[in-house]
Amino acid sequence: MASLITPLCKFGWKAKDFNLLSTDGSYWTPSKALGKKGLVVMFICNHCPYVKAILDRLIIDIEELSTIGVNAIAISSNDVENYPDDSYENMQKISSERNFNFPYLFDGTQQVAKDYNAICTPDFFGFNQQLELQYRGRFDSTGRGEPSESYERDLFNAMKLIAKTNSGPVEQLHSIGCSIKWKEINQI
Repeated sequence: MASLITPLCKFGWKAKDFNLLSTDGSYWTPSKALGKKGLVVMFICNHCPYVKAILDRLIIDIEELSTIGVNAIAISSNDVENYPDDSYENMQKISSERNFNFPYLFDGTQQVAKDYNAICTPDFFGFNQQLELQYRGRFDSTGRGEPSESYERDLFNAMKLIAKTNSGPVEQLHSIGCSIKWKEINQI
């Protein structure tokens, strides 16, 4: 398993449009998902140990962000033929079992991951209310470990700032995770 590091934020980059199937059978676009104060678009998957390590905290943070007008959507773009744990059916299962409080979308063609230049799971994109990128960085300071009393909630704090000022923090730290599992025809 190779760990990859994401590029940092391209401030002002406009969210690329898409229309993806959610685990509940509905379709979502960025504008449909956008909260009054912003949107987090996150690339995750079922099998990644980095995602598994943060999942409980992620669900809590997304719930708390929703109370200040920031919504979130998660996208799984992995090759399901070679990584069957990430299949749509398994996405439905995990979103139900873990009671996801955000739409979990299936990017079967991997086009959305390419359009966003998603590198790894997890990969976080924080947009303001105009769907302009203001954050691209790590979830928090724990990585795959357990949080200490003084751990930094990077994504949460960045989105709170974006909700308040419409701009993200100047200082951002890279997200790290497992590579997107590209289909052979989509190798980047």
